[in-house]
Amino acid sequence: MSYELITLLMFSSLMVMLLTGQRVFGAIGFVAAVAALLLWGDRNIEMPFNATFQVLNWYPLLTLPLFIFMGYMMSESGIANDLYRMFHVWMGRVRGGLALGTIGLMVIISAMNGLSVAGMAIGASVALPELLRRGYDKVMVTGVIQAGSSLGILIPPSVVLVLYAMIARQPVLQLWLAGVVPGLIMASFFAIYIYIRCRRNPALGPALPEEELAEVTWAEKFRLLRAGIIPFLIFGTMMGLFLTGITSLVESSAVGATGAIIAAAIKRRLTFKVIDDTMRQTLAITCMFMFIILAALCFGAVYDGLGAKNAIRVLLLETWDLTPWEILIMMMVSFVILGMFLDDTAMLVIVAPLYIPLVIGLGFNPIWFGILYVITCQIAYITPPFGYNLFLMRAMAPPEITLVDIYRSIVPFVGIMIVTIIIVMAFPQLTLWLPNLYFGR
Repeated sequence: MSYELITLLMFSSLMVMLLTGQRVFGAIGFVAAVAALLLWGDRNIEMPFNATFQVLNWYPLLTLPLFIFMGYMMSESGIANDLYRMFHVWMGRVRGGLALGTIGLMVIISAMNGLSVAGMAIGASVALPELLRRGYDKVMVTGVIQAGSSLGILIPPSVVLVLYAMIARQPVLQLWLAGVVPGLIMASFFAIYIYIRCRRNPALGPALPEEELAEVTWAEKFRLLRAGIIPFLIFGTMMGLFLTGITSLVESSAVGATGAIIAAAIKRRLTFKVIDDTMRQTLAITCMFMFIILAALCFGAVYDGLGAKNAIRVLLLETWDLTPWEILIMMMVSFVILGMFLDDTAMLVIVAPLYIPLVIGLGFNPIWFGILYVITCQIAYITPPFGYNLFLMRAMAPPEITLVDIYRSIVPFVGIMIVTIIIVMAFPQLTLWLPNLYFGR
């Protein structure tokens, strides 16, 4: 059986199982186990179990539950609410100021959690009702929350970048540092778009009434400012200890989780319910990612063992005679198309065995390519028919926000993300500058 036919059978089987609603880790692991059994016999059926030893020996994975715990602890204890209240008071005089504050909130939540889900939940439950009550345009603010929450998978400590590092065998720290500048560029583009739209049409984002702002004393403003600084202190301490070499990556994540607990205790919000909810959500998310990693490693081992990854290289370079940049653009287009139907982890498992060796062979930097992949995941999060943030917004939005409103809201933000991809592709140094600076290259 040729490599091309094996590749077609494995990936088409995987796609069919995913599109029929099977769990991602179950579909990936099943296809890998069956392929190993059919190709090499029953002596290799244990390959899915061998993948567990790779996971147990990869200590950076311990950061997953700790970072997730930190984010949910801050969310459940109400520290994120304090943060939004701070933006609410300090930016109320600016047209569209609360929407701009929501983007700021999403950036900070991203830096606390590393997931899109937490930012989406906080934005939809805390920010959205307040924005609608203040007369903000429902279509614009719905897009703001969906796009802003997607920053969680680009800005460190991104959990998706940890998965990419595991599958692509790349350093987690370099990937995190590489995501900082593109993430801030995208957040800035979001803010500029909101500001310009609200300046041209004040009805979209009216400023708060002067009489309401006058009721907030300077003492109250500074009290809220102190409350909002807590997440900055936790994140700054955690990353500062790590970047200066005082703590390891795992130890830094433990510092962040401990800091979140202490902050909740100081604010007298460390209740049994908060602890219980945080632990349950952390366990659910962590287990999901761990099973996906196990399945992905098994799938990659089978595919690498076949040597079938050479099939895609021969097809693109020898049969179709494409240039390296044409191949890269085709990869990005395939990401966007796959992302319309699959989630980010499934898409990563499908494309990693095919694309990453080819990217390295073509002379492109795999760290830079990882950031391009994550940005396309952000687009996938807010584009139909499969989009996590679309589903969450539909479930959490009030009745006056229709499905049509949700779909309309994401159009300008998808455009901004595409512009960011083009900029990162045209200027790779924007991605690689910070990792190179830190490692003294």
